[in-house]
Amino acid sequence: MTTTERVPAIEGWFTTSEPYTLIGARCGECGTYVFPPRSGACPNPHCEGAELEPTHLSRRGRVWSYTENHYAPPPPYIAAEPFEPYALAAVELEAEGIVILGQVAKGVMAADLSIGMEVEVDLQVLYRDDEGVDHWVWTWAPAAPGKDA
Repeated sequence: MTTTERVPAIEGWFTTSEPYTLIGARCGECGTYVFPPRSGACPNPHCEGAELEPTHLSRRGRVWSYTENHYAPPPPYIAAEPFEPYALAAVELEAEGIVILGQVAKGVMAADLSIGMEVEVDLQVLYRDDEGVDHWVWTWAPAAPGKDA
């Protein structure tokens, strides 16, 4: 049996081992969080913090808003052939005080979501390239009951 190589579709935005988490950045001076991760000065206009530090974000949050996409986005996004509609969710991470927009796990559509529903970070294959390498991306998936946050 051969093992397919797995690589992140976007390096440095999420962990690739369980428990999966998003990687953001935090200002050490005022505590402002950002996602996606970046370096540089704090984006908070009331702070003069000079540097953001990479940090793991909460792996669970609550659906703040959601929708369903019925058309293939333009490049550089690589859509499945044939294109399949998918749900998007804006998820509030209460501890960090931010809302992060992301694709919902395959098979979960807008009809399956509700405002306030608990979701968690998961990974899925975005696409497989010509060399057989799976490119993984993070998604929001309904939170498994009883699992630690």
